[in-house]
Amino acid sequence: MTTPSAAADAVTPDLPLTLRDRAPRVVVVGDVMLDRWWVGSSRRLSREAPAPVVEVSGRHEAPGGAANTAMNLAALGADVRLVGLVGADEAGRALRALLERAGVEVSGLLDPPDVATVTKTRVVSDDQMLVRIDDVPPLVLTPALEEELATATAKALVEAEALLVCDYDSGVLLSAVQSAVGRQARPPLVVVDAHDPAPWAALRPDVVTPNAEEAFRLLGRAVPHDGTRMAALTAAAAELRTRSGAASVLVTLDRDGSMLLTGDADGRPFRTPGSPRAEKQAAGAGDTFVAALTLARAAGTSLEVAARLAQAAADVVVQRFGTSVCSTDELVEHLGVGDAALDEETLLRRVAADRAAGRRIVLTNGCFDVLHRGHTTYLQQAAQLGDVLVVAVNSDRSVRRLKGPERPINGEADRAGVIAALSCVAHVTVFDTDTPVPLLERLRPDVYAKGGDYRPEQLVEAAVVESYGGEVRILDFVPSQSTTDVVGRILARRGQPLPD
Repeated sequence: MTTPSAAADAVTPDLPLTLRDRAPRVVVVGDVMLDRWWVGSSRRLSREAPAPVVEVSGRHEAPGGAANTAMNLAALGADVRLVGLVGADEAGRALRALLERAGVEVSGLLDPPDVATVTKTRVVSDDQMLVRIDDVPPLVLTPALEEELATATAKALVEAEALLVCDYDSGVLLSAVQSAVGRQARPPLVVVDAHDPAPWAALRPDVVTPNAEEAFRLLGRAVPHDGTRMAALTAAAAELRTRSGAASVLVTLDRDGSMLLTGDADGRPFRTPGSPRAEKQAAGAGDTFVAALTLARAAGTSLEVAARLAQAAADVVVQRFGTSVCSTDELVEHLGVGDAALDEETLLRRVAADRAAGRRIVLTNGCFDVLHRGHTTYLQQAAQLGDVLVVAVNSDRSVRRLKGPERPINGEADRAGVIAALSCVAHVTVFDTDTPVPLLERLRPDVYAKGGDYRPEQLVEAAVVESYGGEVRILDFVPSQSTTDVVGRILARRGQPLPD
């Protein structure tokens, strides 16, 4: 895998464009289905039973399951080949047509005569889903059909850069996929998104993506409901990798984002915070998540960057009604519109809501005059210390007092806007004092993080944070990565004297 030049360190608005230009070839093998949404209003109960009568005013169909994952990959710019089983029926024809219009290659979508298309119909009245009807006809995979499925998978895998398995517990995919991988060179990336990852352990996937319930079921335990599920998953990281056969386990946590569990020596998970919003009868956000993750990883980004991009894409679709996809342009817009710099009172309200939801608050501060790798490195590290990263940016007046009359180079609105565009940052504010002590006294973050060559006792902020029981963390110092160095190199190339 070749790393995109613009996608190395941070999830910025240009990353989705880079990935679309890269257009890796991804094969999706999985359980395909058709999602149907019937929408109307209900004003009375039926005479036959105490059930609401829904007067349907609209019908909508969308590819679901593995087909929705393929749709998301296509919308984000991947070269997608879909392999699966569908019926030679009206629902199957509708599903195939929707996929073809979206640019998904469907020659591997088989429609044997004895197979019916799986459909899931949701009846919604006044923004409330009343019932979901799952039509899942029994399927017996004959040896001939299994061979046909394996052959289609092997054909699709030619020159593929990634294989994404979407197993909704049908039990019909495993043997065919294993056979196909044995016939072709294994793709550089194998991702398994399965209700039960255990049967796929023999495939030795690079990443598996269970949700919290699936992860605990893999461990043979119930999900704890006392707020300790993340700690329990962290402690069981090695066991999860062993049971799934995967190099890395990325657990999705609904509104709490996700956590990446790898074999790193420090044993700490990599967290991607979610962006909790009121859901609008959304479905398939997990499909969007794994699609964006696979696309980014297949194109050569790090797993951490891929996880952040996946979370951002899922945050887009969870705000919508029905089964939907996240396109490149929509993801670019989402990443480019972070919170504007918040005034202090608004920031306090938002952090209070975050804290009430049980989230750990991290605050850091700086001028961030010319953003560089030193900044992004330590901001990403700071984000891993909790659930919500708040960045306090020095105002222009504050920077002039600290750095001299020639600074800042970029105004406070621009500096705050760039920081807000980073996906690891939750909130940005601008402060006018020489130190963030007044803000720390009011905000009282759980962790105060500082990047640079400091010791805690050198920071005037440390006493304030420690006085209320907070934690001070000094993050890695990146040598030769500072705004002063960047400005110096620019001036040196122009033949001008370096600033004092």
